Amino acid sequence: QVQLVQSGGGLVQAGGSLRLSCTASKRTFSMIRMGWFRQAPGKEREFVAAITYNSGTIQYADSVKGRFTISRDNAQTTVYLQMNDLEPEDTAVYYCASGEPAPSLMARYDYWGQGTQVTVSS
Repeated sequence: QVQLVQSGGGLVQAGGSLRLSCTASKRTFSMIRMGWFRQAPGKEREFVAAITYNSGTIQYADSVKGRFTISRDNAQTTVYLQMNDLEPEDTAVYYCASGEPAPSLMARYDYWGQGTQVTVSS
């Protein structure tokens, strides 16, 4: 079992930046893929970004490409989501998630963080 603890988030004005962190309890963190998802009020949860165990492959949702950056530090068992040029449409609860190695970064994620609110004011 993997426990994921998130930090970061908050309230920021449009055009601002925030960084989210997600620290995993799994000793073999360096072997698992990690992803970020978000859910806005009244909407379904959606994919934001994902990264393979060795950072060799990274994938982003079209809506965040060029603005968000996912990265990981395997020594710290932590994955990050740097969010720049934030827009009101980015307002949502953000979740990190972990999954076993798979051919696709979009394969099932088994464990989820507690979620953190990101609010972007216009």
